[in-house]
Amino acid sequence: MRRAGTWVGVAAALAFALVTAPSHAQGDLVPAARAEGRVVVYGTMAADNFDVIARIFKGRYGVDAEYWRAAPDRLLDRVLSELRARRVMFDVVIGPSYALRLLKRQGAFARYASPSYELFPRPTWDKDGVFSPPYRVTPVGIVYNTRLVRSEEAPRNYLDLTDPRWRGRIGMADPTLSVFSAAWLVNLRKYLGPQWRNFVERLAENLGALEESTLTVASKVGAGEQAVGISHLNFMYLLARAGAPLDYVRADPILADAQVAAVGRNAPHPNAARLFVDTLTSRAGLLALAQAGEFVLVPGIYPPVRDADRLKLVVMEDLDEEGYAQFRQEFGALFRGRRR
Repeated sequence: MRRAGTWVGVAAALAFALVTAPSHAQGDLVPAARAEGRVVVYGTMAADNFDVIARIFKGRYGVDAEYWRAAPDRLLDRVLSELRARRVMFDVVIGPSYALRLLKRQGAFARYASPSYELFPRPTWDKDGVFSPPYRVTPVGIVYNTRLVRSEEAPRNYLDLTDPRWRGRIGMADPTLSVFSAAWLVNLRKYLGPQWRNFVERLAENLGALEESTLTVASKVGAGEQAVGISHLNFMYLLARAGAPLDYVRADPILADAQVAAVGRNAPHPNAARLFVDTLTSRAGLLALAQAGEFVLVPGIYPPVRDADRLKLVVMEDLDEEGYAQFRQEFGALFRGRRR
């Protein structure tokens, strides 16, 4: 596994740069991008939040941004299918660092260093110059339906998820199909210590449903189909804002995915692709995403998620193909038995 760093540390290092560095783009790309007419982005960001960036992009350059959203594993499948067929339709991919690292090894991306990357400390830059520094993180929390579970009854920590009272009442993205869920479980090892293996086994027994994505998990918890779920907090926030009865456990720490962006090596609209990455990772883009509910790497700026400023967020180590295969071999049977 590869250590991605800590959210708090990276955010602190950005403080001076975000105050002094202007938001800028490469002017010579603009006419060519306008001639291309659009940019096509594949990603895992919630569609409503992507629209925030698309509006900024359209306002700056008069170019439309088209978006296809999916869970990380479906995203990987689609990009790899296009690469194998030599019919690449995407210009930009935005998603968790572990997914883009896998695609990077398949030659999916071109080298590109956006002027906006100067906002970020050099140690966070991709050493090969292929994808962006982490511009936001997506915290993974224990979410619960407040109509089914009172706050005093909710799990207090990770080990509480193994209590028999949650038998059949927990939703989770299937870790035998989702690298993200497997990585979350593996990263908990360092915090749970000798209790970790028992935790994984008892959690598997308590699961009521295995889903395709954390968005599906949050949606089903919000709808009352599950009492508790493991999901990204930004999805919880979006659903709660729309009226879903959702809250989350203030666990210590809360693990998070690092999110990055990359331009396709054979992008059909390469100039628009570069300008889009400029916009996404600019100060204006980051601040807009924070207002929309994302945890971005801007010091002192928090999303409107309750207690966001008090959370101890730790960026997860990426789980590579070898580590994922090892996890499936060791624990796959536990979770395969929980599929619908």
